[in-house]
Amino acid sequence: MRLAALIWVSGTALMLAACGSETSGKFTTKDGENAEYTIDKESGETSMTVKGPEGTATLRSGAEVPVSLPGGFTLYPGAKVVTNTVVQQADGQGTMVMFETDAAPNKVVTHYREQAKTAGFDIQLEMTTNGTMMIGGERKDGSTLSVTASPGKGSATTGQLIIGSKTGG
Repeated sequence: MRLAALIWVSGTALMLAACGSETSGKFTTKDGENAEYTIDKESGETSMTVKGPEGTATLRSGAEVPVSLPGGFTLYPGAKVVTNTVVQQADGQGTMVMFETDAAPNKVVTHYREQAKTAGFDIQLEMTTNGTMMIGGERKDGSTLSVTASPGKGSATTGQLIIGSKTGG
């Protein structure tokens, strides 16, 4: 199972819930995996469990889901979490944090570039386009990192941090 696939499945569950008053349900993914989801109407948090041949994966997504980043990483100082998605699998954890900050995109990217290098990530991608900055990298154990920071309205910057860490990583 991959982080992107579970995030897609989570989005599907959110769309199902948005179409009606459903707050829980079961379905089968296109890969034949059995999934169950619940949505807390008050907080908007989605929880999901997917069972398949590779084992069980769990997902939590919402603005109030506690941010738990791998060792060596911290949320950008003063950032406000918009949503946090955490996927737990047998072989590791995937985290996707979307946040807002008053810091410029280059400051956000510099913060995470320094943390990534200290944590042993090799930065393999650097891109800037229309004010949006992105870096991506990988560690020898197969863990991956992606950081995107974009100018928002006014002085705000919207950021996205995705870290896929292998067990023991």
